[in-house]
Amino acid sequence: MVRAGLTAARLTEAAADLADEVGFDAVTVSAVARRFGVADASLYSHVRNREDLLTRVAVRAATDFADAIAAAVAGRSGREALVAFADAYRTFVLTHPGRYAATQFRVDPAVLAGSAGHQRLIDLTYAMMRGFALPEPDRTDAVRLLRSSFHGFAVLEAAGGFGHPRDVTASWRRAVTGLAHLLENWPARDTDDERDGEREEDR
Repeated sequence: MVRAGLTAARLTEAAADLADEVGFDAVTVSAVARRFGVADASLYSHVRNREDLLTRVAVRAATDFADAIAAAVAGRSGREALVAFADAYRTFVLTHPGRYAATQFRVDPAVLAGSAGHQRLIDLTYAMMRGFALPEPDRTDAVRLLRSSFHGFAVLEAAGGFGHPRDVTASWRRAVTGLAHLLENWPARDTDDERDGEREEDR
């Protein structure tokens, strides 16, 4: 018998909240069932298994993340958009660590293709990059740099990884300013490096 009031959407929201509280890796069907005061079996009418639950959280988290970034960058371009994007990224990691971890969860390609949140994150990133007028493949190289920089800094901060007394937000501001300057002065491609990359792909 299906438990009254339980839906896949409610279970996903509860699992996302739980992820923020105890960590994405700690989310289980049993832990979510306890939140509702029901047996594990009551959830299986709405989610197939833990993998399905985590996938649903990942899709929901991507939507939440995209909403936060879209609100921040609306009406902005160039350096201003980059700063707004970066700040929204960092804030999301610090305030929703479990949801953010869920956005890094590898989901089935078919699910990923149908996830509006994941697609919006890509679209928002490349829309922000238009203000720097970088051609391909430089644009993709720059996006990879930004993503790894934002991710690394914010995840380290969330984990308490910065022990120096220097104000962390001040360091963040300087780092984002440095990235903006780099995007505005992106180096020309070295043809030798490009050839080396092509040879690596051929191996």
